[in-house]
Amino acid sequence: MRGMSMTTPLPSDKQGAVPAEVLERQALAWLRRLTSSETTAAELREFEAWVRASPAHHDAYRQAKVLWDALKTSTGKVANAHPGIVAEYERARQRQLRTRRAVLGLGAVSALGAGVAVLHPPLGLWPAAAEWGADYRTAAGEQRTLALGDGVAVVLNTRTSVRRETEDGRLVGLDLLAGETAIDLAAGHRLSIRAGAGTSMAEAGRLEVRYLQQRVCVTCIEGSVLVSHPADRRQLSAGQQTLYDTRTISAVTQVDAQKVSAWRRGVLIVDRMRLGEAIAEINRYRPGRVVLANDALRDELVSGNFQTGAPEQAIAQLQYMFNLRAHALGNVLVLS
Repeated sequence: MRGMSMTTPLPSDKQGAVPAEVLERQALAWLRRLTSSETTAAELREFEAWVRASPAHHDAYRQAKVLWDALKTSTGKVANAHPGIVAEYERARQRQLRTRRAVLGLGAVSALGAGVAVLHPPLGLWPAAAEWGADYRTAAGEQRTLALGDGVAVVLNTRTSVRRETEDGRLVGLDLLAGETAIDLAAGHRLSIRAGAGTSMAEAGRLEVRYLQQRVCVTCIEGSVLVSHPADRRQLSAGQQTLYDTRTISAVTQVDAQKVSAWRRGVLIVDRMRLGEAIAEINRYRPGRVVLANDALRDELVSGNFQTGAPEQAIAQLQYMFNLRAHALGNVLVLS
């Protein structure tokens, strides 16, 4: 890519306005190039000329920069966690340099971008590879009730994927691949729920399991639940909860079961939650994604009750509370 122009000829007023979508793609292509280690002085001058070409060019760059800043942290974490993807990207990039086939725009996806997108979709905009084998899946904002046999009722919350586990054609468990589910078991029924590194076993009663961002939360609503994890075991009674990740499992804590189950009534209860976490929760209930670009507000605490069926109202309330401005970039809403 060295020595090749990153842009098409700049339009003059006689050529007419370039569509905003094209300018945004060009701006993102520039950002990808300028953050590499091979940017040349000539390319920097060319970029400066591109930004100064018109107010529309400058606005496209500013909007792309907001989205880029929101994306780059999570992408960097993925690259660190999966060095093999990075190595493959470097090999692909060298092949591109040798053949000098540089393509402008978002359509030119590098091996790194493709690998990251498969393992960890950007901003969670589509199901990850781990969820592709799901027997049941819910979309954003959808809840679904499954009758999986006499005495076994399962409710899937928004953006949830599960897989059945059977023996001799008989349901013995569920594998929660992502999301949140509630299980109601009648007397005499036994079911295991696998999520991440642990497994929860219940006989009759009610429990809820949540698996997001590699962390699992198990809550016993009624009856009892045995949570088994490589690090230890936890026995839960009604109103008790434990958390675990791949390495550790927490102590048992008392919780308000009604608050935990509020989502089944269409209510999202936010109780002294950090603003960044609250937006992440609301994101689960709406298509697209909301990105908080104001880092200074990320740790501000917020409380309130929101209707899961009206996530746009929840976002509007947060905008008012924190004096945030919203800017749409495709199906991504940036708050700043």
